[in-house]
Amino acid sequence: MKSTEKILLITSEFPPQPGGIGNHAWHLAKSFQQNKMDVQVISDQRSGEGEEEVKFDAQQEFKIFRIKRRKVLAFSYLNRILKAVQLTRKNEVILLSGKFSIWVGGLLSLLFTRKFVAVLHGSEVLLPSKYQKKYTDFCLKRFDELIAVSNYTKSLVNGLQLQNITVIPNGFEISKYAQTPKQLNIPPLNLITVGNVTPRKGQHNIIKALPLIKQKFPSVTYHMVGIPTTKDKLVSLAKSLEVEDCLVFHGRVSEEKKMALLEQASIFMMLSEHTAEGDVEGFGIAILEGNALGLPGIGAKGCGIEDAIKNHQSGILVEAQKEDQILEAIHEIIGDYTSYSLQAIDWTRNFTWDKIIKEYLKVVQ
Repeated sequence: MKSTEKILLITSEFPPQPGGIGNHAWHLAKSFQQNKMDVQVISDQRSGEGEEEVKFDAQQEFKIFRIKRRKVLAFSYLNRILKAVQLTRKNEVILLSGKFSIWVGGLLSLLFTRKFVAVLHGSEVLLPSKYQKKYTDFCLKRFDELIAVSNYTKSLVNGLQLQNITVIPNGFEISKYAQTPKQLNIPPLNLITVGNVTPRKGQHNIIKALPLIKQKFPSVTYHMVGIPTTKDKLVSLAKSLEVEDCLVFHGRVSEEKKMALLEQASIFMMLSEHTAEGDVEGFGIAILEGNALGLPGIGAKGCGIEDAIKNHQSGILVEAQKEDQILEAIHEIIGDYTSYSLQAIDWTRNFTWDKIIKEYLKVVQ
């Protein structure tokens, strides 16, 4: 099989700033490079002066082109399009990740004969504007291949009757995780969510369940790790339920601190839900990061998390707004904790990047 030599990755996010799409794109770029492909990346500069990005980019083995965000966003969009046109001339495969990247890809597909591949995370196909949705559908129909990060994400475009869509789950870097079963120490019961504190991540659903959980586990503490975007609203909610003493907001933390918090936790919680703006949970890679440390997970049905949890083995799937189901899941996991911890570790071995990238190579080559 002939290897593709040159690939351009256009992504809406890229490290060092946080974000699941960006983390996924970074691992894709690294893995393609390790498989002897010539990789170039276009992404935004999301820090003010760009110093963090400059330092990060210098450490990578592939070239990253940053588009500075301007006060008038139209100029940023135009610069990204111009850079994409310039680099598309030099590459054989164009890989698109994120809503605006897909829109740029649709335009590029009108100008160039290249292999266009789009990664669908979920939110980019559930758009509140009918005009945005119509153009997105137009773009998706023009691409050579589509990759959905979960069966749920694939289901979101069933109406387009696309025949060129493959489900490839998100991968993660397992080598830095201990992969040893956890010992459960109750009390206290430490619940944890890692991710931006937003309605999509569903932290409010855990808080709503805390009064019921607290009746059975008085020492319960709920740890939230991530940018505290909606902290004030959640604090108000917790006060109204008289569980504000159960909450700990850690904010954005270092990788070392995140690992330490996961190691101290009892159960990983991700009760994500759809937002009115069309934001959805496409997969839920953070759950697997917890699993790799032997941490069982409780996740929401009706979204991409269904592909990230092996139900009643690595964790339990529940309806996000059903407090009784959440409490029942906690009881079940605690009652058979060693088995859940072992199975959580075993489950993660299906999602290592050395396996996931082989599936990507089949699509792009």
